[in-house]
Amino acid sequence: MPDPIPTPRAAVVMLAAGEGRRVGHDTNKVLLPLAGRPVLTWTVGRVTALSGIGPVVLVIRDGDQDAVREAMASPAAGTDDVIVVTGGASRHASEWHALCALRPAIERGEIDVVVIHDAARPLASAEVFHDVIESAMRHGGALPVVDQPALIRMHPGGGPVTERTVAVQTPQAFRAEPLLNAYVDADRDGFVGTDTASCIERYTDLPVHCVAGDARNIKITFPEDLALAERLLATSG
Repeated sequence: MPDPIPTPRAAVVMLAAGEGRRVGHDTNKVLLPLAGRPVLTWTVGRVTALSGIGPVVLVIRDGDQDAVREAMASPAAGTDDVIVVTGGASRHASEWHALCALRPAIERGEIDVVVIHDAARPLASAEVFHDVIESAMRHGGALPVVDQPALIRMHPGGGPVTERTVAVQTPQAFRAEPLLNAYVDADRDGFVGTDTASCIERYTDLPVHCVAGDARNIKITFPEDLALAERLLATSG
């Protein structure tokens, strides 16, 4: 049985700098209404209600400041200890801006794990957050995945590939100091990763483990996702 690990001090980077075009809107999709209030407030409210979490860094799109400020004025958003920063031109750049905000606390040893989460996933459960944080603390990094049995990869010469086919979700968690160092090195080199794990893979030797994701943890991408999320919210409480 593995040795017990101390309860990690975890910060959350919440990415909300996307657009809403695939949802059929020019508005940032996290500002669209879900069950009577903006998507963003559901996600922030769930995260800030978790034990052992703080601070939360909310990365927003330039130009959304007033709309985000209005949305976050809702008591349901749970705005205590939320730092708002403006994102960059890519997901990688937005993560780097957030890590710069956390850098002093990480360098002082006040944060053990950094969690990266999409604000467009308002239904991520406390269990998934706790699982990725614990796994990252133990191993270095953690991704939640959901098996996709309907998808079969094929060898170029024919025949199925035997490895699992999975969909990767957020929240994803990584030990804070190696994550920060990886992004410092990437900034020096001008490297732009496709996602957090690609930067970790390039600049560290941290193993990244998979934990069980949740089929309910959908990402708001298309118009029907809003309707599905509303139904899932109605059945969860």
